[in-house]
Amino acid sequence: MDSSSSRNNCFSVGSTSPGAVVLLYSKELKKWDEFEDILEERRHVSDLKFAMKCYTPLLYKGIIPCKPNDIKYSVLNSEEVHYVIKQLSKESLQSVDVLREEACQILDEMSHKLRLGAIRFFAFALSKIFKQIYSKVCVNEEGIQKLQRAIQEHPVILLPSHRSYIDFLMLSFLLYNYDLPVPVIAAGMDFLGMKMIGELLRMSGAFFMRRTFGGNRLYWAVFSEYVKTMLRNGYAPVEFFLEGTRSRSAKTLTPKFGLLNIVMEPYFKREVFDTYLVPISISYDKILEETLYVYELLGVPKPKESTTGLLKARRILSENFGSIHVYFGDPVSLRSLAAGRMSRSPYNLVPRYIPQKQSEDMHAFVTEVAYKMQLLQIQNLVLSPWVLVIAVLLQHRPSMDFDALVEKTLWLKGLTQTFGGFLTWSDSEPADEVIQSSILLHSNIVSLVKDQVVLKVDAKDSEVVDGLIYQHITLLTCSVYRNQLLNVFVRPSLVALALQMAHGFRKEDIYSCFRFLHDVLSDEFIFLPGNTLKDFEEGCYLLCKSETIQVTTRDILVTEKGNTVLEFLIGLFKPFVECYQIICKYLLKEEEDYFTEKQYLARVRTFTSQLLDQGASQCYDVLSSDVQKNALAAFVRLGVVEKKKVNNECIFNVNEPATTKLEEMLGCKTPVGKPATAKL
Repeated sequence: MDSSSSRNNCFSVGSTSPGAVVLLYSKELKKWDEFEDILEERRHVSDLKFAMKCYTPLLYKGIIPCKPNDIKYSVLNSEEVHYVIKQLSKESLQSVDVLREEACQILDEMSHKLRLGAIRFFAFALSKIFKQIYSKVCVNEEGIQKLQRAIQEHPVILLPSHRSYIDFLMLSFLLYNYDLPVPVIAAGMDFLGMKMIGELLRMSGAFFMRRTFGGNRLYWAVFSEYVKTMLRNGYAPVEFFLEGTRSRSAKTLTPKFGLLNIVMEPYFKREVFDTYLVPISISYDKILEETLYVYELLGVPKPKESTTGLLKARRILSENFGSIHVYFGDPVSLRSLAAGRMSRSPYNLVPRYIPQKQSEDMHAFVTEVAYKMQLLQIQNLVLSPWVLVIAVLLQHRPSMDFDALVEKTLWLKGLTQTFGGFLTWSDSEPADEVIQSSILLHSNIVSLVKDQVVLKVDAKDSEVVDGLIYQHITLLTCSVYRNQLLNVFVRPSLVALALQMAHGFRKEDIYSCFRFLHDVLSDEFIFLPGNTLKDFEEGCYLLCKSETIQVTTRDILVTEKGNTVLEFLIGLFKPFVECYQIICKYLLKEEEDYFTEKQYLARVRTFTSQLLDQGASQCYDVLSSDVQKNALAAFVRLGVVEKKKVNNECIFNVNEPATTKLEEMLGCKTPVGKPATAKL
């Protein structure tokens, strides 16, 4: 992308300078690092030799040598756990010994037992599996070199994106490959139900946490002290997923803050000089769990993790899942993030071991850091040609002429690069061969028949598979891959939708519509809180850069060739607006005064399926439980749905006037209004 020609331009919503053009926000072209395929060497060296290699990882300079049992001992004898036990003993009238025994049991349940033998076993097994199912595993070597230096200087937190169970296995495998310390990994309790596998994971560095702590202060004290002890000692890099769970839809999930709060605390309590946060982006040509995810999105309960299930899944060893790209981002200093923003002095006012209620400023800071880390992950996710192919095909479903598909995909490739997308595309291969290879890799959902690329909407002459409509399975699978493109396109696309909603060219009116959409869809996409204007500026800048629009003092004007781009961008994001409209319509028909989330999901699924069956809508994205849950969260936030807790269960009821107004605003029946009055 060439930003030199427009580097000195500027933009603001209320700009008064003549001929002002968007550009306050300018993305410089990133020089993408060269990736190394680590499987190349694995294919020429014995797996056993690799597993048994001399493994002497570089360690943190301030490391306090200890074994897993030493960490448990430190936690049990820490001032913080002692303090909480004494407080609980006074409140509950339980003896200190009973509570201490409970703390021991919690530690036994959660703690890892990191052993080199288990690491070597996984190195051997994973080397064989990865060579079997992946063509390449590509890693940016410069990122590894920066991580090597960071690990020696300060405690390190690894923050990978989360799209598959392969994520944490892959990271441990890579760090072992590069002679870096294998991380300790926050894992869900689900894995403990897997005989043998759960213990193997524990011995390879996994420590287990409950999904919810339910206000259990002792559990929280033991868990947080356990994580902080490993961090302070520099025992190993600590790894966890900001999203909290795997994204079934391939969109980045809004962050969870609990673990991030914990790992920041030693810095603010002056127990460590600094902490490095390392965003890691893991991109898959083909997701291992793609069918499982779509079933879950269509309402089929997630199967329980079990060793039997794992053994049944061994058939995947005969499949090809393409390539993986792992991008290690630059280590980000917590000290630098906090400089001039957060003072450490409040933590000096009371003894360190006394738990403190988090201040509003600290909550805002943790929230901002979480979103910044996720935006860095998103920035370095690699897009495969297939993502472009399926985005084009979904706008021309159910079939498309192959030559037309190639032409449109190449057009989209250029637009993606203009927008700063991180695209992997072999320029040494003809475009039609690149696209044919992509179609072949995903032959379960698309086929090339007589120069026509066709989506597979029937399964062996049957419309239904496992109780689900096959067409729904295919289209949601396609949406999962299309969703990977949305991160690059979200800001210019919201400007495009705002241009359509505003029914005019006034900059202020378009910004009002943008702000409205930005607010409504902020549970669907990752936006830095309080950054709406800058997001608008970025969207406008990218549309100017692609010669789609021109921005004058007061107006935003569409160029002659801009309609093609705007039409595509609207087609890419309109489904989300339609989904929210449909869910509004369902809520207005909801007969019950109060309902639970479970009841809501079942009923909205029935309602949307009927609409699709009747041909009243072609918006298949609304079938996704991911969209349905995000819409409910957004509606609660906007006051369209009221949420309250009764008998430890959340129940909802519909605010009909607000729901009607939102539905009309989404459908452009009611003007959005100025930014100050654009809230419901």
